[in-house]
Amino acid sequence: MVSIVQIKNKLPMDFIEEIYSTYNQRISDKILMGIDSKRLTTLRVNTLKYDINSLTKYFDKVNIEYDKVLWYDDALIIKNANESELQQLDIYKNGYIYIQSLSSMIPPLVLNPREGENILDLTAAPGSKTTQMACMMHNKGYILANELNKIRCEKLKYNVNMQGAEIVEITNKDGTELNYKEKFDKVLLDTPCSGEGRFILEDENTYKTWSIKQVNELAKLQKKLIKSGVDSLKNGGEIVYSTCTLNKKENEEIVDWAIKNLKLELLDIDLKIKDSIKILNKAMQILPNETQEGFFIAKLRKI
Repeated sequence: MVSIVQIKNKLPMDFIEEIYSTYNQRISDKILMGIDSKRLTTLRVNTLKYDINSLTKYFDKVNIEYDKVLWYDDALIIKNANESELQQLDIYKNGYIYIQSLSSMIPPLVLNPREGENILDLTAAPGSKTTQMACMMHNKGYILANELNKIRCEKLKYNVNMQGAEIVEITNKDGTELNYKEKFDKVLLDTPCSGEGRFILEDENTYKTWSIKQVNELAKLQKKLIKSGVDSLKNGGEIVYSTCTLNKKENEEIVDWAIKNLKLELLDIDLKIKDSIKILNKAMQILPNETQEGFFIAKLRKI
């Protein structure tokens, strides 16, 4: 087992200083131990094509071991198969399951899109949350899924089609320049971020390009994106802002700025997640561990 000191010596020093200045020592140590964890593969059933009971029976038959997820009936933690092994199964090739991190499943659950609503997924690729929301809406309503990057947009189109998410329209635009004045009931902004919650100690590629400069540049983009999202939202509508990162600048400070400048109020999140802490009294910070990535989720209402 690697010690905290050994973990600190492998990760960027600026990142270590940032974590220990943001959180107390117990939480900071827990984050570093989570980064050192070997992460299990997790997935959800695509309820547009299949159901959780059929999936668990199938896994029992082919000897794939799993744990159920207490806060999400349609999700499973896989204990004895990795992502590439699951991708060989017919149920994957036919779009019956979607391999997705547990933390990534939380923002759609918090947004809670309902049948018949108009939803904007502002930065949607590769489509994990888009297709999850289509399942939650039983393919009834409308989701506009936007992605700026052309290659990632193609991946989004592929996943939406594979999952049978028929209520999704895909656009390839700059999310900061959308012109949908008060059109949508709800907006999901899972924003581009520095990805600190996805750091894996044994995979240097997950953190070698990280820098304070990058964090600062992303924070500027995030303000533009959340403003675009709020402009697109009907009065009284709700926006969920989420990142897979751990720092204040991209999380609390963006939410604080949005509340002060965009006429928003912060709402409670009624989900009990292991290894999560309250931020700003109502938002949620998920800490990384063997089953989940680090994630930040805030739910806001347009006043």
